Formats: sequence, structure tokens, C-alpha cells
Amino acid sequence: MQKEIRLRLLPAAAADENAIRKQIAEASGMLPEDISGFTIQKKSIDARSRQAWVNLTVQAFIHEPFRERSVTPFNFKEVSHAKKKVIIIGAGPAGLFAALQLLETGIQPVILERGKDVRSRRRDLAILNREGIINPESNYCFGEGGAGTYSDGKLYTRSSKRGNINRILELFFHFGADESILYESHPHIGTNKLPGIITAIRKKIIECGGAFHFEKKVTGFNIERKTISGVITADGDRFTADAVILATGHSARDIFTLLQEHRVTIEAKPFALGVRVEHPQSIIDSIQYHCRVRDALLPPAPYSLVQQVDNRGVFSFCMCPGGIIAPAATSENELVVNGWSPSKRNNAFANSGIVVEIDHQDLKALKDFEKITGRKKEDLHAPLGMMYFQQYVERKAFDAGGGKFVAPAQRMEDFCRQRVSTSLPSCSYLPGIEAANLQEVLPPFVFTTLQKGFRAFGKKMPGYLTNEALIVATESRTSSPVRIPRDPLTLQHPEIQQLYPCGEGAGYAGGIVSAAMDGERIAGMIAKKLLS
Repeated sequence: MQKEIRLRLLPAAAADENAIRKQIAEASGMLPEDISGFTIQKKSIDARSRQAWVNLTVQAFIHEPFRERSVTPFNFKEVSHAKKKVIIIGAGPAGLFAALQLLETGIQPVILERGKDVRSRRRDLAILNREGIINPESNYCFGEGGAGTYSDGKLYTRSSKRGNINRILELFFHFGADESILYESHPHIGTNKLPGIITAIRKKIIECGGAFHFEKKVTGFNIERKTISGVITADGDRFTADAVILATGHSARDIFTLLQEHRVTIEAKPFALGVRVEHPQSIIDSIQYHCRVRDALLPPAPYSLVQQVDNRGVFSFCMCPGGIIAPAATSENELVVNGWSPSKRNNAFANSGIVVEIDHQDLKALKDFEKITGRKKEDLHAPLGMMYFQQYVERKAFDAGGGKFVAPAQRMEDFCRQRVSTSLPSCSYLPGIEAANLQEVLPPFVFTTLQKGFRAFGKKMPGYLTNEALIVATESRTSSPVRIPRDPLTLQHPEIQQLYPCGEGAGYAGGIVSAAMDGERIAGMIAKKLLS
């Protein structure tokens, strides 16, 4: 028989297959030799008490042969000569998973990616980190896999109503992710392993007859009689299809501008902006695990924080245990930071975005907007206003760092006491950091909200508010500052037939899994329409 059993184990026992088997036998009233095997269904860590515990849910095989974990079979069809084809602009999670779904329905996906493949992209990132020279089309945001390829590879989401989360996880497993993503409570692939998985997805798409074009930046739309029939790229190529999926990610500002030029309705969207905070991982471990030194069998500790400050939310975002801070800008003279972790999360630092909710009303307080951006203040109230606000803060951060993507930074206690740090600790950010007064970089309401937020976090996590922690500016690409509307029933743009806004860039997702689910949802809707 098979039986689902819940276990609560010490870390050493949870890492020992024989110990788990013994606990299964005790819980089921059997002998260890009666247990032919087990698969882990769920795994989480409970560190609320001074002793950390590992909670396991296992499927035990008792008095019957053990069978390996079964996952959903996928049927990717040959589509070289398919009668229908769909252009997908962007090869991030939304675009790639839309393409896989189209393959299963027999429709040919044609992917246009402005950046390079993951291998070539890595060279451009090395130049950015080492020399402070950015390629606007190949960086941490643009290129094969999108921003997700180099943003840690977290695979958890609260967006369970948007699609089948387990299917997305099983697809990642199918293409090479570790089996643990199927049962970890907070699954994570790691930036070092994601490129191989993304490459495997691309090879499958091409093997099945899909088309994949790199360095194809879309610069025009073919729209006639309120219907899109194709796109034009920067090198003059024209592509036509039965539908167009717009999956360009949250940083494709030129696409937002292009839509506005074509008089396609877009809307300003609230988002969050702040800083990235880096602690020695040992500090976070000691706080979260209530110990001086973390048990080697426990993973580097994460944290999640949220606080209301003067009716405004301030919260942690994209927390990376054992991680690295990276330069995530897409243009010269603009500075953005993000974080990622390798699969083992074995770096010496923990970093997290700590960001503040931004709304349209906040844009009224920007006194030097015109001087910094060269734009008129009324531009802040246009559909691209929140995007212009992003650029404004990013340019101030770039200037404060002194160029070459050196980031302005401050120790946390100094930040809260409004004093420039006389020295800065070691930091994982490779382009380098420069001591600065971040009060002069961040908008006043962001700065004061962060100050109060850090003080509140210090009470929730004693030891968090410390001058050993470093604040690096600025974390500003938490989500898209623009929403591209779509009809709730057809998922098309309400004004343009066959145009399907999709994923994080359109304002309908907030991470790898939710973007992938949205891509599948869009592709499914297109298939329903084209094949009916």
C-alpha cells in the first residue's frame, strides 16, 4: 500500500534516508524493512523556536514495490508546417512558456528576442561588472530568459488562481531543474543553473519547428483597421502571424513608448521603489535560527518583512540568501540594482530589496524632475509618468555613484541617523560602491519611509538594524511602471485585435512562475480562438 505521512525531524535526521525510513516505519506501525521506499511531497523548515525543525510530507510505499515520482507527460508537437503561427516578442518566462503551450496545441511560435543567447549574454554581463560598460540590448534584463535568468530563480508565487503552478514546476524539472523544486516550500533553481534550463527550452522549441530569432529588436507594429498582423524589427525585417504576444518584460521602455506612438492605450501603474540591503549571511542566520552558528545541514536563512509606515507599505522584495547584488540597468547613465543567488546559496552575504509603495500622487513632490530628466513636469501625469519617475531616481543614483555603474551606498544605522558613512564594509556588488548621502538620491517620502521601516524591522528582527548592513541604491525595477490593458474575456488588447499583452511587462505577473502561467494562459486563449 501507499500512505502519505507527515514527519517532523531534526536537520540531521531529515538529511539521512535511513533515519527518514525509520521514522516512516514508526509513524505507520511497521518495521523499517517493510518500507520499500518513499518520495518527498512537501518540505519546509520551521525555525520559530530555538531548535529548527524540518517538516516533511512523504509518500511511503509499504509492502509494495517502490515507484519513482510520476510527473505530467508533455506532448510537444511538430509545427514546422503548422497552418497557424504566433509571434512572441520577448524570450523571458512569459514568452518561453507561451511558446511551449503553443507547441502542445500545434501552433508555430516565432520568438523575437532583442538580446543575445545566454552564452553570449554572459560575456556582456562580465564587461558590465568589470568595466562599467553596458550593452543596452544585452544585460541583466534583456536577452534569452529575460530578467529571470539572472535574478536568482525563485519559483514560488501567491498567484495560484492564475494557472497551474505544479505544471510550471514540472516543466522546469522536465528541462533540467533539480527534483527538489517539486516539493520545497520555497523552490529555487539558482542563477548558475538557469542558463542551461533556458537553453534546453530553446532547443526543444527549435527541434519542434518553432522559430527563434536573437538580436531582433521590434521597432514597429503593422496595425490596420484596429488589428495587428505583424511587426518590423530594427534591421528592417518584417514578420507576419495570426496573433502577436507582447511579452517584453518590465524594462522594455522603448516598447511602451512605441505603443504610445501608435496610439495604443497604455496606463501608468503603481509599483515599488527603494534600495537593496546587504547583511553578512551569518547575521541573518543567527537571527532566524536563534543560534551563533548555523547548522551546516540547514540552508542559509531567508527573511520576509512588511510594515505599514504612515499608511504606506514598505516591504522586502526578492530576498537572496547567500546572494550577490548585481547591476540591472538597461541604459547608460541610469543605475539599478537587483539580487541573485547561486543554487547552493553559498556566498557570504544575504541581500534583499527593501522597497516602498509608489502611487501617482507621489509624483507631485519631485522638485528637480525637469533638471534631472530634461522632461516637463506634466509628463509625470501622462501614461508613461511612473516610468519617467523610475528614470529620474535611477539617474540620480548613477550620478551619486560617480559613473561606471558604481553604486551609492550607506551603512544602515548611518542611513537612519542621516549621516554619510566614513567607511563602507565589503560588498558583493562587483562594479563597486561609493559612500553617499542617500537622502540626496531618494525622493524624500521614500527616504523617510525607509528610515521608519528599518527601525520597525529592527524590532521585529533584533540585530537586523546594524551598521554591518549596507544599503545600496537603487532598487527600482520591482515591477512594470506601465499596464497594457486587455479584455478580461478575450485577453486581447481592448482596442487592437490579435494583440495579447502578457506577463510582467504588461502588468499581469510578478515573477518567474506567475509570468510563465500568464504566458500559458495567453497561449491557451489564442489556441482556442485560432483552432476553433
